[in-house]
Amino acid sequence: MQVTMHSEDHIGYVTVSNPPVNAIGQAVRQGLLEAVRWAERSRLDRVIICGVGGVFAAGADAKEFDAPPLEPHLPEVLNAIDESFVPWIAAIEGVALGGGAEIAMACRMRIMAPGARIGLPEVTLGVIPGAGGTARLPRLVGLQKAVEMITMGKPIGAQEACSAGLIHAVEEDPIEAAFLVNSEALGCIVPTWEYHAPAHDPDLLHMARKKLQAKMAGQEAPLRALEVIEAGLSLPFHDALAQERRAFLQLKTGPQAKALRHIFFAQRAAKAPEPFKGSSASEVQHAVVVGGGTMGAGIAYALLAAGLHVTILEADAAGLQRAEDNIGKIIAASLQRGMIDAARAADHRSRMTLSTQYGQAATAQVAIEAAFEDMAVKHDILAKLEAVLPADAVLATNTSYLDVNEMAARLMDPSRLIGLHFFAPAHIMKLLEIVRAEKSSDRAIALGYGLAKRLGKVPVLAGVCDGFIGNRILARYREAADTVFMDGSTPWEVDEAMVAFGYAMGPYEAQDLSGLDIAHANRQRQAPTRDPNRRYIPIADRMIELGKLGRKTSAGWYRYPGGGGKVEDPIVADLAIEEAHFAKISRTDYSGQEIRQMLVLAMINEAADILHAGIAQSASDIDLVTVFGYGFPRWRGGLMHYADSLGVETIVAQLEVLAQEDPVAWKVSPLLRSCAKAGQSLAEARPK
Repeated sequence: MQVTMHSEDHIGYVTVSNPPVNAIGQAVRQGLLEAVRWAERSRLDRVIICGVGGVFAAGADAKEFDAPPLEPHLPEVLNAIDESFVPWIAAIEGVALGGGAEIAMACRMRIMAPGARIGLPEVTLGVIPGAGGTARLPRLVGLQKAVEMITMGKPIGAQEACSAGLIHAVEEDPIEAAFLVNSEALGCIVPTWEYHAPAHDPDLLHMARKKLQAKMAGQEAPLRALEVIEAGLSLPFHDALAQERRAFLQLKTGPQAKALRHIFFAQRAAKAPEPFKGSSASEVQHAVVVGGGTMGAGIAYALLAAGLHVTILEADAAGLQRAEDNIGKIIAASLQRGMIDAARAADHRSRMTLSTQYGQAATAQVAIEAAFEDMAVKHDILAKLEAVLPADAVLATNTSYLDVNEMAARLMDPSRLIGLHFFAPAHIMKLLEIVRAEKSSDRAIALGYGLAKRLGKVPVLAGVCDGFIGNRILARYREAADTVFMDGSTPWEVDEAMVAFGYAMGPYEAQDLSGLDIAHANRQRQAPTRDPNRRYIPIADRMIELGKLGRKTSAGWYRYPGGGGKVEDPIVADLAIEEAHFAKISRTDYSGQEIRQMLVLAMINEAADILHAGIAQSASDIDLVTVFGYGFPRWRGGLMHYADSLGVETIVAQLEVLAQEDPVAWKVSPLLRSCAKAGQSLAEARPK
């Protein structure tokens, strides 16, 4: 049974048992409703509700997400709890999220363990609370806190919940504390449904709306949640519940909710495939990182945060000082943001060793080289590591573009090398591309997956090609942007179009942030093998000649004057006009919609080729890469999910039009053609 109940001395104990997170499915709802009737028949003094496994309840059962709602519905279950003459006490351990938080709010009293968290994250799945959250939370914590928690979807800790008035106490043992509550005091607590709604505050709501429009542009659920909260302030409690439920059910079947559910399930499924299970990553105690630059320092910090002993190797004393400074900055920033305390910071430092001696790697189980993109440098580092590491240790390269097969070929045992492509900043970004070379062993790949799990990363398996999955799509995205720029636009118009699509920033502002010299070095490396029939846009090379490297030089595609903000640079716009003149191109004006269409089509076509070649294993893997590594709007479900929403036949037709003008850059992917012919979605497609 998913809900069990028993009583002792007129106290009822109701336990939700649907591990691992006690999801609230139909059986749980039915069990809770029966528990209300049981408690009332038994004339109990109180009911204490908790969850098994140190978890209260983490929201709805994912298996029911795409199905019609099944009776009993959660709102009526919670109304029964809230209105019962037997008071319920929520004893919260672990998490109470979504429907779990709504159950707790329907109880007469709430007691949390110190490390527990509570919240309403429904907007992150494209919906709003649907079982009373928008009505009960404002009554308990006030309008401002409720708006913040519901529209942003971020859970809060026990102490914050207590200070806000959401819970009554923080106790080490919430169940025992609930048992000890004085019956007379418990009887004086008013049921949540009898609380008065807070006063309407138009200024607060106006500012909240402006904030959401700026921070969560394009997303429907946060703004709809705000509307529902506001409308509920002037409605009787049960009428507020009814209008909330209508909005919830409407959003649940919408495209954004479907897209966000897709990413939710894809992320949940991002685990080691069968051949790579049984990782020995739990046995990894000592890891080595070669290179203490920005990327290496981020990787080292991520390993330290996971509890490993980490040795950072550098070429000389200056490199060691740089590495120490870089990691020190991350530790300081983590302290300042409250992500770690002083004791944790000291623990991180105690497990960190900096050295120029490769012999320090002799006891490591894994070594990651994070040097700059130069094949000769990487060959040298990997050879030195192989000479000192234990025979069963795994070697990894953090290269963004270089050929992992070529690196492996120089090793005595090529099977021990894999790619572990982290994304900057490596201690924050969730994506980890695990690159399988031709001779990478199953054991090495399994360790990569296991390490990703320990670091809290989203792992995606990639094959070897220039740029793997993400950077190869990125290169095509930038190429298409440069073509649009040269043929009839400006960097700021391109950026504006992609921000309107849902990116946090457009391709040109993003490149200013990373540095134009990085992309330039990559183009130089690719020059000998570049297809002579493929159009080459020289504007970015002209920028390098002018010393416009991005934010680091206060001038790139934009200018960055002393104040720090970006301003448009007419010199950059003139470069496109000049180059178009040299190439005898008649420029045209592109609308924002045309810009978006071309850039997104370019990415979809490239991604289809990547899937067709087996570089990616599935369309959902590409969705994870684009969302977690490259800023593709999560609420669109990732690149390939979005492509399926457009329709493969439509995409092929649009690409064919573009291919008439440039048959090389816009050659339609064979996978797209085969899917269109078979009436198959990209989600159903598999590598050839």
